[in-house]
Amino acid sequence: MDYAAGEAPSEGILKEVIMTFAGTSRKKQPGTPLRLTPSDPATLQWEMQQLQLALARRAYELFVLRGREHGHDWQDWFRAESELLRPVSVAFSELDGRTSVRVNVLGFNADELKVAIQPQRIMILGQKQANVTESERAADYLRSMPDQIMRVVDLAAEVEPSSAVIELQEGMLKFELSKTDRPQTKIA
Repeated sequence: MDYAAGEAPSEGILKEVIMTFAGTSRKKQPGTPLRLTPSDPATLQWEMQQLQLALARRAYELFVLRGREHGHDWQDWFRAESELLRPVSVAFSELDGRTSVRVNVLGFNADELKVAIQPQRIMILGQKQANVTESERAADYLRSMPDQIMRVVDLAAEVEPSSAVIELQEGMLKFELSKTDRPQTKIA
């Protein structure tokens, strides 16, 4: 905002600048984490299989649309995934017999997510439900993104599923897992 010498900014501009600075100085209070209960792994695996079949159907449709030209099967599969699944990032950390996993599921509510934990992996399935209370701009943005998440996260160490703590807070799905005491068997 450049002003000529001796020229003062209007009162409206001053209010806008003051409000902008005041808004940035306030710290946003983080929301309360919501606890999630893990689903049965076999049931969740079956639901994930239904989505995998939908991916296979879409990849086949792309293959047919391309004139059944062979050699592009991975390209068709990745395009089907990008059309049907929202990408999610995953971060791991390990410390003192515990494994922490963070998964970005921004835009999904707790009731739209299903998770299952097995000793060496985490399964996540999300199905976005239509929300009529969202602002029009946010609704347009979300409509442009796929409304499903499907992710299987392989763990480096075996964990105890019964001791898992799963929380959703501000679009971040957090897993706190205790490692098992038994050593992993390695095949030579």
